[in-house]
Amino acid sequence: QVQLVESGGGLVQPGGSLRLSCAASGRIFGINLMAWYRQAPGKERELVARISEGGTTTYADSVKGRFTISRDNAKNTVDLQMNVLKAEDTAMYYCNVLRGAMFYWGKGTLVTVSV
Repeated sequence: QVQLVESGGGLVQPGGSLRLSCAASGRIFGINLMAWYRQAPGKERELVARISEGGTTTYADSVKGRFTISRDNAKNTVDLQMNVLKAEDTAMYYCNVLRGAMFYWGKGTLVTVSV
């Protein structure tokens, strides 16, 4: 089992920044992909950004140029730096990792972008 704990969510004004962090613990050997997903009220969960063990990144079109995903393989953490936040970025953000053939999810951290 892999346990994931997210932190860093909160309330921010449009144009502001937040940094989300996710720490993995448990059976962490062999974690490949690490990612952030989000789910807004009434919408399906969607991929925000993903990073491979080697550092290859993928971003949703809606966040390209504004968000940056990074990981520290030694600390088993994955961060999401979010800049120029918009109201439409408001959502519950979930950390996700792939280990072997299993996906693991955190419980989420809420990001609210509002004046």
